[in-house]
Amino acid sequence: MIYLADTANIQELKDLFYYFPLEGVTTNPTIIAAEKQPLSVILPQIIELVGNKMLHVQVISEKAEDMLREAKFYKQKYNLGDNYYAKIPVSKEGYKAIPMIKDAGINVTATAIFTQQQALVAARAGADWVAPYVNRLDNISSHGIEVVKHIVDNIREFKLSAKVLAASFKTVDQVHRVSMSGSHAATISYELLERLRSHPMTDMSIEAFIKDGKDLYDLKF
Repeated sequence: MIYLADTANIQELKDLFYYFPLEGVTTNPTIIAAEKQPLSVILPQIIELVGNKMLHVQVISEKAEDMLREAKFYKQKYNLGDNYYAKIPVSKEGYKAIPMIKDAGINVTATAIFTQQQALVAARAGADWVAPYVNRLDNISSHGIEVVKHIVDNIREFKLSAKVLAASFKTVDQVHRVSMSGSHAATISYELLERLRSHPMTDMSIEAFIKDGKDLYDLKF
């Protein structure tokens, strides 16, 4: 499973790209709103940080034709390449827009998915990634991890080209269980990425190494 950062906070992204093996960044209107800056200010900075890694940018248009126009606009304005994915919510208009955007040569991530069937329909429509919301499903007693596993199983069984980009996490355990379910990727907040890479026993071990070896490591380098 590969990791993406689910944030538009520039400092958080700088911190993560310093050490974490990220494969990309995902955004949506709610994430952008949390930064209290317009997309025109935030998006160029994210693009610079992402480089040739994946960039998933959600459209805000509601009609399929406008979704297509918006997706093409971002690609052309910022000279984005094959690492750019237009995030399309799985509404009626979204399902209509997915093949239109694919025909325009733009990758698609189908988002706001809550059921296995929504994901399967999006994959059939041509989406490259399908993004089920894990924690939001758990909050309504719908077993988000199980939904992810069913989607993964469908993709494998029906030999579809789409991949699963699990989203919406509140705990490290959810991320762990998603990885064990076979999800191809997970997009995770800065806070959780920090939590899952660290452990207090690791910190204690490092402190002990430094204490035990400080007078014995006498080789100069």
